[in-house]
Amino acid sequence: MSTPTATGQNAVATVTDFLEATAAEDIDRAASLITDDIAWHNTWLPTIRGASRVRQILAGLARPAVGFGVVVHHIAADGDTVLTERTDILRFGPVRIEFWVCGTFELRDGRIAVWDDHFDVLTFLRGTAVGVLRAVLRRS
Repeated sequence: MSTPTATGQNAVATVTDFLEATAAEDIDRAASLITDDIAWHNTWLPTIRGASRVRQILAGLARPAVGFGVVVHHIAADGDTVLTERTDILRFGPVRIEFWVCGTFELRDGRIAVWDDHFDVLTFLRGTAVGVLRAVLRRS
């Protein structure tokens, strides 16, 4: 069994801090952890390029009627590459959508240069249906 390297431990700490900052709506802290030329890939969505565009999207998730949460189930690093298995939570008003995500983060000089999230679209749609149903039942 190999022991974690200092680089891998630092990379895990950076990704953990980034996800926690995003969930806490601390956009300045999250943005400080990404490179200016970051590429953010999401299943079925166009790639978002550049820190200013990523920051703009993260800020959009930090509004009163919208939110982001995350539960990290597993996280591991190989040098400057970090793999996450997690549940992401998107909130739109009373609707809370939970879905499984596998993320790969590639760091350069201690900051995230590539953020590549993979998720099953059917799982996302199921999470959306469950979230809508729960919101409707809470209102009844």
